[in-house]
Amino acid sequence: MTQEKFTNPFSIVLFEPEIPPNTGNIARLCAGTDTQLHLIKPLGFSISDKHLKRAGLDYWPKVKLSVWENWQEYKKNVKPQRLVTTSAKRGTHLFKFQFQPGDHLVFGPETRGLPEWMFDEFEHAVNIPTTDNVRSLNLSTSAGIILYQALSCLKIEVSFK
Repeated sequence: MTQEKFTNPFSIVLFEPEIPPNTGNIARLCAGTDTQLHLIKPLGFSISDKHLKRAGLDYWPKVKLSVWENWQEYKKNVKPQRLVTTSAKRGTHLFKFQFQPGDHLVFGPETRGLPEWMFDEFEHAVNIPTTDNVRSLNLSTSAGIILYQALSCLKIEVSFK
C-alpha cells in the first residue's frame, strides 16, 4: 500500500523576528512538518547569521521559505485565506480555537509581540494560557505548540518516514 505524501495546510508567519536561534528552531519545525515559513522584514538578523543556520541545522534546504520586504508585500502576494494572530495576553484559548485548513499562524517579534493594529485588523487571535510566573513562552516553543494543536484539531497526522 502506498502512503500519500503528507501535506500541511498551515503556514507560519514571523512578523519582524528578532532572535536568530528562535527563527532557526521554527525553520526546523517547519521542515519537520512540511509547513510553509514566511519571514516579514525587517529582520533582527541576517539570513546568513551563523546562529540562525546552527539552530536550523542542515534542514534549511527542506524549509519552504519566503522572505517578504514588508507586511503589505506578503499580503498582496500570498493572499492568505485567514490570518490567525497569536498573543500572550489576548485571544481565544488555544484548546477552544477552531483552526481551519489554510490558516496562516502569525507570530510577532520576541520583545514586543504583534503591533496593536494587527489585532484591530484581524478578528482571529489565539493564546496559550500560562500561569502568572511568566510573561510569555519562548517564540519557537509557542510556534510548535500552536502548530501541533492546529494539526491535531483537524486530525492531521504528520507521517513518519
